[in-house]
Amino acid sequence: MARGNRQDNGARKPDMPTAKLTKENLREALLIFSYVKPYRWTFITGLLFIALSSGTTMAFPYFLKRLIDSAHSLSLGKEAVAPGTIALWMLGILIMQMIFSFMRVYLFSYVGEYALADMRKDVYRKMIMMSMNFFAQRRVGELSSRISADLSQIQEAVTGMLAEILRGLLTLVIGMGLILYLSRSLTLVMLSVVPVIVVAGVVFGRKIRKLSRHTQDQLADSNTIVQETLQGIGNVKAFTNEWYEIGRYTKSLQQVVKLAVSNGRFRGFFVSFILMSIFGTIILVVWYGTTLVQAGTLSFGDLTAFVVYTAFVGGSMAGFADLYTQLQKTLGATQRVREILRDDTEPVAVTDEPVAEINKLHGAVRFEHVAFSYPSRKEVHILKDVSISAAPGEQIAIVGPSGAGKSTIAALLLRFYQPDEGKLLFDGRPADDIPLSQLRKQMALVPQDVLLFGGTIRENIAYGKPGATQAEIEAAARKANAHDFIVGFSEGYDTVVGERGVKLSGGQRQRIAIARAILKDPVILVLDEATSSLDSASESLVQEALDNLMKNRTSFVIAHRLSTIRNADKIVVLDKGHVVESGTHQELLSHDDGLYKSLNKLQLEWTSEES
Repeated sequence: MARGNRQDNGARKPDMPTAKLTKENLREALLIFSYVKPYRWTFITGLLFIALSSGTTMAFPYFLKRLIDSAHSLSLGKEAVAPGTIALWMLGILIMQMIFSFMRVYLFSYVGEYALADMRKDVYRKMIMMSMNFFAQRRVGELSSRISADLSQIQEAVTGMLAEILRGLLTLVIGMGLILYLSRSLTLVMLSVVPVIVVAGVVFGRKIRKLSRHTQDQLADSNTIVQETLQGIGNVKAFTNEWYEIGRYTKSLQQVVKLAVSNGRFRGFFVSFILMSIFGTIILVVWYGTTLVQAGTLSFGDLTAFVVYTAFVGGSMAGFADLYTQLQKTLGATQRVREILRDDTEPVAVTDEPVAEINKLHGAVRFEHVAFSYPSRKEVHILKDVSISAAPGEQIAIVGPSGAGKSTIAALLLRFYQPDEGKLLFDGRPADDIPLSQLRKQMALVPQDVLLFGGTIRENIAYGKPGATQAEIEAAARKANAHDFIVGFSEGYDTVVGERGVKLSGGQRQRIAIARAILKDPVILVLDEATSSLDSASESLVQEALDNLMKNRTSFVIAHRLSTIRNADKIVVLDKGHVVESGTHQELLSHDDGLYKSLNKLQLEWTSEES
C-alpha cells in the first residue's frame, strides 16, 4: 500500500542462534506448559505411564538374571523357580511394557497436538492483528517460519523430546541404583569412563551445534532465493535470467552441502567415539566381571544383568547429547515465538463486533496539519503540515509526482499508521476515539495491485461481506462489470483464481476487487491508483465500475492518470509532502504556473505520442 515504506519491507531480522541453557531461557520455556495446562491431567497420566514404562524396562534385566541363575542352579541340582515360569513373567512384563509405551506415546501426542494447535492459533491471531509497521519490518518468510518451523520444533519437544528426557533420566537413575546394588567395584570401573565421554560430548557438541546453526542459516538463505524468485517470476523471465537464478541457487546450495558434510564428519567422529567408549566400557566390565565370577563374588546372572543395565545407562548418557541439542533448538524456537506473543509495541484493537450506532459514519473526513514519517525512516518526512477536508459523499482526488506522499494519505486514512503531528477527524471526531475495527468496517480499499486469495471467484467477492448470499454476490459483480466475464468461465463463480489471482487478467482482478468493495457497501472509499496499470479497454470497464462504486460515498482517489479524475469535486495536488494546490479540474488548469497544469500537459503530450 504505502510506497514510501516499500523499500523497508525486505528488512530482515537475523535468525536467533541456538539458545543456551540458562535460568532465563528455561523460564521462557514455561510458555509451553502454559498451553499444556488445559490438558494437565492427560499430561500427568502420560508422566505416570513414562514411569511405568521405565520401570518395566528396567525390570527386564532383573528377570533375565533370575532366569540365568535359575538355569544354573537347576544344572547344579539345586532348587529354583522353573525357567518356564520366569519366562512367562518376562512375557507378562513385555506385554505390560508394550501397553505402557503405547499409552505414553498416545497421551503425549494428544497433549502436544492440542497444545500446539492452541499456540498456533494464538501466534496467528497475534500476528494478523499487528499494525502495518510490524509487517513492514519483517519478511513474510520469517513470519511463516515462526508459525511453521519454530512451532513444529516446540511440538516435537512436547510430543517426543520431553518424554525421552524424562524416560532417560528415570532409566539413568534406576540403572545407576541397580548396578550399584549388584556390584560396587564393577560400577566404579564403568564410571571411570564417564568423564571422558562427557568431555568429548561437550567439545564435539559445541562444534556440531555451531556447524548446524551455520547450515540452517545458509539453508534459510537458499529458501529465500527460491521464494523471491518465484514471487518475481515475471521479472526473471522478462530479463531471461533463469540461468542466473539457477546459478545463484546452486551456489547457495553448494555452501549448504559443504557445511552439512562438515557437520556430518564431526557427527560421525562423535558417534564413533561414543560407540567405541560404550562398547569398550562393556568389554572392560565383562572382562573384570568374569574375574569376579571366577572368584565366586558375583554370579553369572548378576554379571549379565549388570552388562544389560550398563548398556541402558550408557545408551541414556549417549542419548542426552542429542537431546541436549534438541533442547537448545526448542529453547531458541520458544524465544522467537515468545517474542511475537509478548510484542506489546503494537496495539491489538480489532474486534468482530458489528458497528455500533454511536460509531456510524456519515463520511466527513478532515486532515488537520498532519505530518508523518514512517517508523523505520524517521529522518524522511513524507507528509508536512497537510490539511485536506472532504464532505460526506464528496470525491477527493489526490495527485502529484512519485514520492509526493499520495499513498501515505491512503495508509493514514485506513489507520495503518498514526500521524506524527496533527489530527485525522471523521465526522468531526478524532480517529483515536473510534474503535479501529468499527472504522475499517465502514471503509473499503481498491488498490493498484489487487491481491486475490487462492480460492474461487465467489469466495474472493464474498471477502467484502462474509456470509453474503449468491444474489448479493451477483448483484455486486454486475455493478462492477464483472458478471459477464465470470459466467463466461465454465465453472462460473466457482472458478478457482489461482495463487494471487494469477489465472485472471489485470482488469478482471480489478473488477473483482471492486465487486468486493461494492458488496461491503462502505461509507468511505479509498482508491489507490486503481486503473494505472490497465490498458484502455480494461480501463474503460473498470472506470465505469468505479463510478458505480463511488456513488453517494466519500471517495479518496489516488490517481496517476489525470483523465480519470476530471469530474472530482476537489483535486488536491501534493509535492514533496506539501499540499501545493487544491480545487476543481478547471480551477487548477487556470493556474498558469501550477503543478497540476504542468502534469496535465505532460500527460497529454505523452498520450498524443503514444497514439
